[in-house]
Amino acid sequence: MKKQVALTWTLAAGLVLTGCATSTPASDTTATAASAPTTATAEPTIKGVGIDVADIDRSVEPCEDFFQFSGGNWLKTNPIPAYASSWGPRNLLGDRTQALLRQLLEEAAANTSAEKGSNAQKVGDYYASGMDSMAIEKAGTTALKPELARIAATKDLKSLPATVAYQQQLGTGGFFRAGVSPDRKNSTVYAVNLNQGGLSMPDRDYYLKDDARSKAIRDAFVTYMTNTFQLIGDPAATATKKAAAILRLETRLAKASKTRVELRDPNANYNKMTVAAFHQQFPTIGLPTILAQNKLGTAKEVIVGQPQFFQELNAVLKTESLADLKTYMQWQLVSSVTSALPKAYSDEAFRFAQVQSGAKQQPVRWKRMLAATDNTLGEAFGQLYVDKAFSPEAKQKALDMVANVKESMAEHIQTNTWMSDATKAEALKKLNALRVKIGYPDKWKDYSALNIARDSYLQNVLNARKWNYQQNVQKYGQPIDRNEWSMTPPTINAYYNPPMNEIVFPAGYLQPPFFDPNADDAVNYGAIGGVMGHEMTHGFDDQGRQYDSQGNLRDWWTKADGEEFTKRAAVVGTQYSAFSPLDSVYVNGKLTMGENLADFAGLTIVYAALQKQLQKQYGNGPRPKIDGFTPEQRFFLSWAQLRRTNIRPEALRQQVLTDPHSPGQYRTIGPLMNMPQFYEAFGCKEGQKMVRAEADRAKIW
Repeated sequence: MKKQVALTWTLAAGLVLTGCATSTPASDTTATAASAPTTATAEPTIKGVGIDVADIDRSVEPCEDFFQFSGGNWLKTNPIPAYASSWGPRNLLGDRTQALLRQLLEEAAANTSAEKGSNAQKVGDYYASGMDSMAIEKAGTTALKPELARIAATKDLKSLPATVAYQQQLGTGGFFRAGVSPDRKNSTVYAVNLNQGGLSMPDRDYYLKDDARSKAIRDAFVTYMTNTFQLIGDPAATATKKAAAILRLETRLAKASKTRVELRDPNANYNKMTVAAFHQQFPTIGLPTILAQNKLGTAKEVIVGQPQFFQELNAVLKTESLADLKTYMQWQLVSSVTSALPKAYSDEAFRFAQVQSGAKQQPVRWKRMLAATDNTLGEAFGQLYVDKAFSPEAKQKALDMVANVKESMAEHIQTNTWMSDATKAEALKKLNALRVKIGYPDKWKDYSALNIARDSYLQNVLNARKWNYQQNVQKYGQPIDRNEWSMTPPTINAYYNPPMNEIVFPAGYLQPPFFDPNADDAVNYGAIGGVMGHEMTHGFDDQGRQYDSQGNLRDWWTKADGEEFTKRAAVVGTQYSAFSPLDSVYVNGKLTMGENLADFAGLTIVYAALQKQLQKQYGNGPRPKIDGFTPEQRFFLSWAQLRRTNIRPEALRQQVLTDPHSPGQYRTIGPLMNMPQFYEAFGCKEGQKMVRAEADRAKIW
């Protein structure tokens, strides 16, 4: 896994974007369509679209292991490519999407007569400069030298904040994360957020755990740093000393960092204080200087995510030698741009990534540059993508599905048996206020101030970082921009944004096999419908439920209802913590809580929406089998087939440690094991592995 660079002052620190996940317990509502008996099916069987019948492993009973039953043959015949650490349907869709995007980018790169300053010129030149490996080799670190010189010129502790501020503008990820995003307790205004960061490895535990695998990763990290410093020109002894200093410094930051589970508590990570109070408590950080230099000098208050971290950061800046602090900033800068440096640098980065993910080889250069161009200019060529890949008819069908799922969610809230009327009223108010974004932005991003040329890819990367920073900080003091997207149109993903109370589905996700206008409703509701329900119910998971209809962090639950929700959610946490994908490796039910809740709640809500859709289509008459399966069976098969995943052991260990999503096999079976609707669809009986005893089932919506 490549180093995650904190887009400091550009990434909305404190903004919670919840992507595709897993979810809550089974329905505890009064009788609804979701629990109605399955209508008799009619013959003859007809052939359908969307379910790969050949991928089903019929040697496995669906009620014993639905993950293997639904896609066991696919798992056997789809090994992980050498360049990947895991492989599933999303990767296959990614390949198709990449083929189209590559065509668009190569056409843009070939168009050397595009009007200067136009999106076409910027997209073409950015991609072309990234693909020109000979020019990158020849340029070496030339464009980086002024930035390294700026760090080297830092003379004393007093001048350090100005250097840190500039590194923030460059998005190197050094020391801490900061950015402008909506105030989570007053979502009508933007706030400056400060959060823990500064680590090169994916998680604090990589620095602190003493098991053999963690030690091996740390050793590989030291080797990566040592070799990179030698590439820059340091003698071996100096490079070794520098690597040791960085590991020591980052370990101090890791010890002061909250765990990923602790970071899931939005109230505990909201600590508003005046800039003056922050400076009084943590004077060495020099926040007033940093804010002034980064065009946020008018800010009088900041929201501090983790005060204890900043206490330690203040101590680090005060007690570590200036030479080591400069070495750390040098490392953060260089390691954040290895993809734009000569091959020797990116090879070192990949060798370290291999130890973490198990990938055998790097993706080819055009794939890496495509991803980089999408990340930097995604809304520029995203306009071309949606013209070719996303029809108005597809958008309307997706909107209709969301409306049906929303209606089903409202009914589940209204008929909920354990929630009080007062809490139900607030929940319905939040649901009704939910904003839905489908496909692409109504207003496209303006790239006019971004300078991109064909002569230096590294300079383009640095220019884009600075521009991105400007885009973020200029929001401060302005009205909230509710048209903004946090994903580009080709992205194969979706998210729920609590402060905006919105669900967002890029066009890239609304393609087969996730969404197919030619497939029957059961398939689409089990696939993209499951994602829609998932994102919608994120607004009511253990984190999302703490935000109100306007996106404010406010407790709108009665005390009794909040306690009951927590008790019911804990059942889900216990269930998932018992799942073990590898020997001695267990899913973290607390880290994955929100995603597990959203999977289960979303699937329950969407199943009911499908039943209403089928009722409209067939009434009380027979419902045809397709591919030999009832609509209900196809719904669950569609859900499962999109989560079939082969994953390398190294990547699986990393996922369990760092990812709020459970592994694919447990995202598949976890919700179903609690759903009577699933038992009925496949005739499951008590005692079978996919059937939890009634007393052990999770029941929320």
